[in-house]
Amino acid sequence: MFPKDRMRRLRSREGIRQMITETRLHPDDFVLPLFFDESIDSVKYTGSMPGVPTYPLSDAGKVAERLSSSGINAVMLFGIPRHKDCEGSGAYSEEGVVQNAIRKIRSCSDLIVMADLCMCGYTDHGHCGILSNGKVDNDLTLTYYGKIAESLAAAGAHVVAPSGMMDGQVAYIREALDDSDHSDIPIMAYSAKFCSSFYGPFREIARSSPSAGGRESYQVDPANGREAVLEMRRDIEEGADIVMVKPAMPYLDVIKQARSEFDVPIAAYQVSGEYAMIKAAAAKGWLDERRAMMESLVSIKRAGADIIISYFAEDAAKELEQ
Repeated sequence: MFPKDRMRRLRSREGIRQMITETRLHPDDFVLPLFFDESIDSVKYTGSMPGVPTYPLSDAGKVAERLSSSGINAVMLFGIPRHKDCEGSGAYSEEGVVQNAIRKIRSCSDLIVMADLCMCGYTDHGHCGILSNGKVDNDLTLTYYGKIAESLAAAGAHVVAPSGMMDGQVAYIREALDDSDHSDIPIMAYSAKFCSSFYGPFREIARSSPSAGGRESYQVDPANGREAVLEMRRDIEEGADIVMVKPAMPYLDVIKQARSEFDVPIAAYQVSGEYAMIKAAAAKGWLDERRAMMESLVSIKRAGADIIISYFAEDAAKELEQ
C-alpha cells in the first residue's frame, strides 16, 4: 500500500524537491539556430519571431564571441542568399553565406558549428530539391546534397544536418563525406521531419515557402508515428550518427519511442511556431514566459531528447546559470 502523504512530504521543502528532481536541463543540451543574410548590412527582426535576429554575414564573428561567454556550446546555421536559382547553387558554393559564416565563427570561437543541409532557402521555387516536371526529383537531388555536404565540411562545419527528407540522403551524404576526406564529420539527420504547420515563422525569415504545392510528398504525415520511427531506423542504418524529431512538443510521443528503440543520440527541434506561440501568449500576459520556456524545454528532455535545438537556447542557458 502506498504510504499516506508521501508525495506531500517530499514536496514540502525546496531543498528536497531539488534533490529528487528527475529531469535536469544543462546548457550543453542546447543548440541555438542562427540566421545569416548576405543581402543585409545590419541586424533585422521578423515580427513573427520576436527577439530572434537575422544577422548580416559581417556580424558572424562578433556573434560567435558573444555566444562563447553565454553558456551556449553549439549553433545551427541557416543562410539567406542574395540570389536564388532553380538549382539552389548558393547552398554548395564555396563562397556561400553559410560557408563564409562557418569560417568566421570557427576563426574566433570554440563553438560546435552545425550546418543545416537543404536547398529550400536557396531555390527560387522554395522546394527542398531539384524539380523535374514540377515535382521534386529525389535521386537527382541527392547528387546536389552530396555537393552541399562536401562544401560545408570543407568550410569547417563540425556537423552536417540534412533536412530535406529525400529518400537515401544519409547514405549518399555519408559516402560523399567519406570520399572527400571528411569521414570524421557526423551526420545529424532530420529523420522524422513532419509536414507541419509550425514552420511558418521560419519560412518568413528564410523566405523559403514553396511557390507552388507543398512538401507532403517528402515530409512525414503528422498522423503517422510509426512511419516516423521507420524513417529514423532507415537513417541510422544508412549511417546517421544522430537522428532528429521536428517539431518537438507536438511529437513528444515520437521522441519517447525513438529513445526507447534506438541507442544513438536523439535530437529534437523546438521549431519557430512553438517558440512564437509562447512569445505571443506571454506578450498578451496569458502566461509567464520564463516558466513556459523552461517547462517546454524540460518536457522535451523528459521525453528522451539528448539535444534540443531551440530559439530559447541562449535565454534558457542564462536561466540555468542563475
